[in-house]
Amino acid sequence: MPASQPRCRARDRNNVLNRAEFLSLNQPLKGNQESRSSGRKQSGQAGAAGAQNSNPKERRQSQQLPEEDCMQLNPSFKGIAFNSLLAIDICMSKRLGVCANRASSWGGARSMINLLGITGHGIPWIAGTLICLVKSSTLAGQEVLMNLLLALLLDIMIVAGLQKLAKRKGPYDVNPGLLDYLTMDTYAFPAGHASRAAMLSKFFLNHLVLAIPLRILLVLWALCVGFSRVMIGRHHITDVLSGFVFGYLQFRLVELIWMSSNTCQMLISIW
Repeated sequence: MPASQPRCRARDRNNVLNRAEFLSLNQPLKGNQESRSSGRKQSGQAGAAGAQNSNPKERRQSQQLPEEDCMQLNPSFKGIAFNSLLAIDICMSKRLGVCANRASSWGGARSMINLLGITGHGIPWIAGTLICLVKSSTLAGQEVLMNLLLALLLDIMIVAGLQKLAKRKGPYDVNPGLLDYLTMDTYAFPAGHASRAAMLSKFFLNHLVLAIPLRILLVLWALCVGFSRVMIGRHHITDVLSGFVFGYLQFRLVELIWMSSNTCQMLISIW
């Protein structure tokens, strides 16, 4: 043991790392560890403070964003029902457009369906009313014809205005005819032929004495004119149904502003 102690001391003396200039390498870096630990503490404190500061903002965003997402991604029941009915309307209208073009299943009957649609056009009815008014010699007949002319003009103006507001296109790309351009019947909603047919049939049923078979034929004519516009691909089903409703409302409007016989005679004398 006494001999080994001098040997250990000699080894320690000969060890390069035991010199004064290398002593710092053998000692732990307390300052660095303290600085690292303090830095970690500061960063942890700053992170906690940032989290505390950002928590109110994140909470506000978490409270706001789900509501906005619900507004955009979760439509209301009314919106779902409306879109579903609109899709059904478009699908059924396309299926019923059997005369939309020559290549359709009923393409050969397209000319006959167009002829049926012309019977509900405004220009032939206005021309026929004017001819009958010129040839009429009774005050009662002139009164009815003048109010019929008023109803036809109101129908053209109301339908044209509603179509300009809605600007809905038909189920097929069918170009309007010349008579349609004259009456500004260029859009789908509401169907002008349907509104006119409904208004005329109700007008004649109220102011003309007709037999029951003629009354039935008049109603069937109005229905055929309306749905012929669906068959040629010009209107949707809802366009025709709304046209029937507007036609009845126009008839009620004419009944409210009905011109008396004296007023009609005054207008005829001016004309």
